Amino acid sequence: MAVEIKIINQSSNPLPGYATTGASGMDVRAHLEAPVTLKSLERALIPTGIFMEIPEGYEVQVRPRSGLAIKQGLTCLNTPGTIDADYRGEVKVILINLSNEEQVIQHGDRIAQLVVQKVEQAEWIETVSLSETVRAAGGFGHTGKQ
Repeated sequence: MAVEIKIINQSSNPLPGYATTGASGMDVRAHLEAPVTLKSLERALIPTGIFMEIPEGYEVQVRPRSGLAIKQGLTCLNTPGTIDADYRGEVKVILINLSNEEQVIQHGDRIAQLVVQKVEQAEWIETVSLSETVRAAGGFGHTGKQ
């Protein structure tokens, strides 16, 4: 069943879309008046020109594109980024250049992918103790397995 999301596109770019029938993420494109150059380790907030109305109980995650990451060293800084159901502003993507060379982002470049996810809200139950498990408080690297 498809989740219906209302969208306003103030860009000349096509709407985000799935590249294949089995894709989980929809490519989203940069909406720029002029190219943006990112130096090594520099980050920028890249607009997309799209605004969404996401149904309650869902979020849209902003994730890196693997091709952009391996070929150009560009990735999303906070990943996955979350677009909440009650957000109505422009969708923007925080990109960072992890390569050693300057990277240029052009209007229309595919900069990230959007993944629609169902979410639940939690209710905290304050307590003074937690149930016992085999792992207990063992944290990072606790199992010793790779």
